Amino acid sequence: MNSEQLYLSIVNNLSDGVYFVTKDRRITFWNKAAEKISGYRADEIVGSYCQDNLLNHIDYSGKPLCVVGCPLYASIVDGKQRKNEAFLRHKEGHRIPVMVNIFPIIENGEIAGAIEIFTPNSPTVYEDDLIEQLSNMAMRDALTGMPNRRYLQSFIEYKLSEFKKFNTPFAALFMDIDNFRDFNNKYGHAMGDTVLKNISESIKKSTRKSDFFGRWGGEEFLGIYSVKNIRDAACAAEKVRILVENTVIPYSTHLSVTASIGITLIKSSDSAETLIERADQLMYQSKILGKNCITAL
Repeated sequence: MNSEQLYLSIVNNLSDGVYFVTKDRRITFWNKAAEKISGYRADEIVGSYCQDNLLNHIDYSGKPLCVVGCPLYASIVDGKQRKNEAFLRHKEGHRIPVMVNIFPIIENGEIAGAIEIFTPNSPTVYEDDLIEQLSNMAMRDALTGMPNRRYLQSFIEYKLSEFKKFNTPFAALFMDIDNFRDFNNKYGHAMGDTVLKNISESIKKSTRKSDFFGRWGGEEFLGIYSVKNIRDAACAAEKVRILVENTVIPYSTHLSVTASIGITLIKSSDSAETLIERADQLMYQSKILGKNCITAL
């Protein structure tokens, strides 16, 4: 048995869950204790990515750590060890409180990935619906069930840090429902709420796993799209515009609304504020052009 096989044999027989991830957070090793604690076999986990969110780690405030604020990713970026308390979602659905220890993997002086060791933090098992309720209160819009402004802001900060470290491009989309105040005045706020819910449902069902879309506030929505160029960004925005235009709201007659959209690619000089502001201004350009259109830059 060589030294690598020996080390893996030792790690595989620890009572703590252990897994390895590469620099892009692809899981390459999942020990037997990790299988026992989480309910997931190694062959179900190895090869997937942290951001696939199978374990769906959240902290005590309900923040989804696998999507935003990932401590594994932070250790890969800055090379620091981290310790966190979190709730892991078992394969069967309940929540398990765990203590998480993370160490960067250094190869030839460079960070090549990270190791996470997780240990059950308490004998108590929390039902998934209770924890999901707390998570939804913190990070979800009450009306539409979509990510709320707080969640969107956290995700943008995560995408910005990823862009600065790995130069991974993305685009921000800003959308405003056209003439929404007039719609509310004519048909009532309850019908206006139905519009927002129906549009949100249409968009949720068509959003890729790599993208993110939520309610910014009122009739405004924000999307983050993993695209490589402005042409792909414009195509994504046009898809959203068509979905909105073709979402039907049942009434005495079928009602529909339109949306004006701005979408822009990240720049090296951007902060979260400048990126969102530019997308917002492009949305206003769509309003000036006659509404129900997109402006991309």
